[in-house]
Parts: sequence; structure tokens; C-alpha cells
Amino acid sequence: MIERKKPKFYRRQWHIKNRFGRKKKLKWVKGKGMDNKIRLKFKGYAKRVEIGWGNAKKDFKKINGYVQNYVENFSQLEKLQKGQGIVIASVGRKKKIEMIKRANEKGLVILNKYLEKK
Repeated sequence: MIERKKPKFYRRQWHIKNRFGRKKKLKWVKGKGMDNKIRLKFKGYAKRVEIGWGNAKKDFKKINGYVQNYVENFSQLEKLQKGQGIVIASVGRKKKIEMIKRANEKGLVILNKYLEKK
């Protein structure tokens, strides 16, 4: 079965009104008006958030196909094996840099690598 592409769920008139925020900061707000075309599911209007747009059960709680393993200290990092995906959480900048180095040596995939040298 071919999977359909999941649409971006923007609120109604997001492209007209600046007070809704920029495209990156936009969030879904359910239409509540009597004649709201998205609420009435009119053809040609944006898709509505519904339970059917969710991810498949096999991909649930995965990032890029890797199961999330939260790591908060070095002892948790040592228990993991090569090829697993990790999320480094609740750690300061210095220890995070050390953990990234050790994870790269061990062959782990870091799913939240946001530190870049400036």
C-alpha cells in the first residue's frame, strides 16, 4: 500500500495574518466558526488534524528509524551497543561535548546533535 504524504497542518488564514506568527512557529488551532471551511471539510481547503494522520505503530517513538535511548550520564552511555540511537538529555554543555565524543568512538547514532562550533 502506498502511504499518502502527511500535510502541514496550518491554521486558517495563516498566510494573510502576521499575528499568527511565521511559518516555523505556526501551530494548529481548531476552527470553531459556524461557516469555517476547514471544519466543514470543504474541497480545496487545508486538511484537518484527525487521528488517521498518525504514524504507524511500528514507527511510533522512533527518530529516523532509531529507537530513542535517553542518556543522562556516562554509565548509561556505556551500557549501549554499537548502532543504537541515543538522545543526550539533562546534561550541561561540557559533559554533552564529552558524551558526543565517546558516543562517536563507540559507533552510536546521536539523534539530537545540536552543538556546533561557532
